Amino acid sequence: MTTSATSESSAAAPLLDLQALVVAVRRRRRLWCSMALLGLLVGTAVAVLLPPPPTAVTKVLVAHQQDQPSDPGTLIRTDAALLHTTRIADKALRSLGSPEKPEDFMEDYEGVGLTNNLLQITATGDSDAEAVARAEALADAFVADHVRRIREAANADAKTLLEQRDLMRDELAEVNKAIGDGAPESGPKAAADLESLFARRAELTSRITDFGQRAAEARIGTPQLIAGTQIVDAPHAVRHSLPRTAATDAAIGLLLGLALGLAVASVTAVVADRPVLRREIAAHLGASVVAELPRRPAGPWRRRRTRATRTRLTAFLARTVRGSAEPVSLLELGCARGTSVIALDLARALAANGPVVVVDGLPGPQLTRRRPTPGDPTVVSGVDAAAVAPQERRIGVGSVAPGTAWTDLRYLGTRTVLVVRAGHGSAAWLHTVARQLTDQRIPVIGVVLIDPDPRDRTDGTLWDGPHTVPRGHGERPERQNGRGTSHAVQAAGEGRRRTERLPMPAARIPDNDQEAR
Repeated sequence: MTTSATSESSAAAPLLDLQALVVAVRRRRRLWCSMALLGLLVGTAVAVLLPPPPTAVTKVLVAHQQDQPSDPGTLIRTDAALLHTTRIADKALRSLGSPEKPEDFMEDYEGVGLTNNLLQITATGDSDAEAVARAEALADAFVADHVRRIREAANADAKTLLEQRDLMRDELAEVNKAIGDGAPESGPKAAADLESLFARRAELTSRITDFGQRAAEARIGTPQLIAGTQIVDAPHAVRHSLPRTAATDAAIGLLLGLALGLAVASVTAVVADRPVLRREIAAHLGASVVAELPRRPAGPWRRRRTRATRTRLTAFLARTVRGSAEPVSLLELGCARGTSVIALDLARALAANGPVVVVDGLPGPQLTRRRPTPGDPTVVSGVDAAAVAPQERRIGVGSVAPGTAWTDLRYLGTRTVLVVRAGHGSAAWLHTVARQLTDQRIPVIGVVLIDPDPRDRTDGTLWDGPHTVPRGHGERPERQNGRGTSHAVQAAGEGRRRTERLPMPAARIPDNDQEAR
């Protein structure tokens, strides 16, 4: 049934048609190319108008007591964080003799750990000399602070060990006193007590010696760490190349603008839901695409191809009009000027068979205010259409844009050819056009697509469904008397109507020589 077929096709339709999205984004190339160009210009302007301040760089080799080969860089990141503290900034400002606040000075420099033991300090200033002086003051302040922390840690460890040694010495003195004051008694108990005191004295003596050695070792390692922390790269000014900076900023601006433009084009294409492909336009309008025309020639070498395509279209429309006993109209959507040119070409082609009058129903002055040339057909407004003689062939030109008076379209022609610009109308409006034309009993002969995508290879022919017969035209209304019609008769009638509506494949006019071959 029709309902089930419609539901199946809706279920099979993808939520997001990537082909249509790519085509829609490509058609919006002016948008994202303009945004990419704007980003390029902004990046170049930033490099020229906002040059980087004078900068100086220095590198410091930092030795840590807890250095390990498997260190993931925690120690050097800690050093970089300590560099960005008010204590280091205050010491550097004192050495410079600057009255600036440490909080403000911290915004003019930064530290980055290049390796686990190499710290890079970058400072800015009003001049190269000031930047170099700031970087040197920061490096000296950091080295001094690091050395002070190493010494304090070593002294704290040595002091703790020496305090433990002194406590054990006092305990050893008490043990020695107990051994010397012991009574010369004999017996197993006295001998055991004396033996335990001698064992305790030996243990205390060993531990006192161990703590003394550990305190000495804690102090011995400090000079190595102090000597290992030094400035390995003297502070020097960084030379900025304006062309290189401008090229870098321009490339960054170009990429950011291009990415933003593509994102905006994609979002607007999805939100607008304006069909571009032949397949979509034919499905929404319920009519096959019979011809295509570019909106404007891309270059002088394509003008001959465009003229040949327009000639073939005119010949096709002329054959259609001659074979129709009813007046035919051209209804545009987004291409009023192109439709008026097609109408004039068609009228000139039909003028050889008799007088032709073009009825102008366009909302704009495309036809009425044109410059007439010798051999042009007569153009009358929609108000004067009733005065056209019966023996004159009439070609109506109108619009199906929003705001159209649908009931007036039959006065332009009882059969029509839609001239639609790809990507102009939304899917909802194309459905509205198809529904209104059906309600007005105006069959659609076909669709002429203006400005199609050159890479579109979809089929714009409808192989099933209504082609030229509008809803209700030539069909009997069903009787609603409660008895209904048998399912077999309904199925046979539906099959007969479907068979009658199957169109022959529409002859699409090729838009290039390759397709013509």
